[in-house]
Amino acid sequence: MTDAPSMNRPYPQVKICGLTHPHEAAQCLERGADAIGLVFFSQSPRNVSPEQARAVVDALPEKVAAVGVFVNATFSTIMARVERCGLSMAQLHGREPARLAARLKAEGVGVIKALFVDGRPGLDDAPEFDVDGYLVECAKGPLPGGNAVAWDWGAARGFGHRQPLVLAGGLSPDNVADAIRAALPAAIDVSSGVEMMPGRKDPHKVARLIAAVQSTEDQYAAKTIKAVFRSKGQRPDA
Repeated sequence: MTDAPSMNRPYPQVKICGLTHPHEAAQCLERGADAIGLVFFSQSPRNVSPEQARAVVDALPEKVAAVGVFVNATFSTIMARVERCGLSMAQLHGREPARLAARLKAEGVGVIKALFVDGRPGLDDAPEFDVDGYLVECAKGPLPGGNAVAWDWGAARGFGHRQPLVLAGGLSPDNVADAIRAALPAAIDVSSGVEMMPGRKDPHKVARLIAAVQSTEDQYAAKTIKAVFRSKGQRPDA
């Protein structure tokens, strides 16, 4: 696993996923997001073309992590998107083998692997992967991803003591503080909880969400938080 640097703030990183418009990505960053996610999965209502993704990334400062979300994609497909769209990390959200994560990391691409409390791959599969972080959610709904379904976030707390945990699934401005207090993650990942409609982010919801995240700093007084989401320039092996 990459030796991630500690953050100089006492609350989790925030990734806003499913961006489709450059100005909305910029608004998310202005309100305090650390990373944005671009979905490359044709069945998702947030799916973007390489051209759309490149336009979003071009609107971001270099310090921001641009994460491509893939479901059972091949190494060549992922690398093509990384290079064409300027991505710094790949989120593997299907049943990808550990060797794919290893190949991506060998190319200097940061990797987040999705694990599912009620599905496969599960939390006990984490040791197979050498990655920067593990996105954990439940496996409910018709599509890979949280499907806006809230779950027992506290079930991931023990895992987060051992591994860099990215908490996801059903998070919103109204419940994110409770979810963080239950799981104490290193980062959170939110999509539908801050939307006006699929793929269109509401800047007011994003601002409320990030304010709620920051309100949990009292929970991290004795906990060292490792950075999960990093740009190309922030990666130690870049």
